[in-house]
Amino acid sequence: MKKIVIEKLEDNKLSELKVKTWDIWEHETAKFEWYYEETEECYFLEGRVFVETEDGQKVEIQKGDFAVFPKGLSCVWDIKEPIRKHYNLKGD
Repeated sequence: MKKIVIEKLEDNKLSELKVKTWDIWEHETAKFEWYYEETEECYFLEGRVFVETEDGQKVEIQKGDFAVFPKGLSCVWDIKEPIRKHYNLKGD
C-alpha cells in the first residue's frame, strides 16, 4: 500500500535537505488525477490541498508541510487555495 507521509520539519532539517535549492511548482485551484512515476519530496510554501489515494487515504496538506509521495501512487488532488511548493524528484 502506497502512503503519503506528511511532516513538520525543523529549519535545520530543511537546510540539510537543501529544500530552498529545489525547483518550485505552482498551481491554481483545481481538481485532477495524478500518478507518481518517481518518489517526490515537497515543501509547501503556500496553499492548501486535499489529496485522496486510490486506496482511500485522505490527507490535507498546507503551508509549512513537508510531504513525500511514493513512486507508483495514484491519487486525486483537490487544490482549495493556490499551491506554491519546492519539490524534488527522487529517481528510485
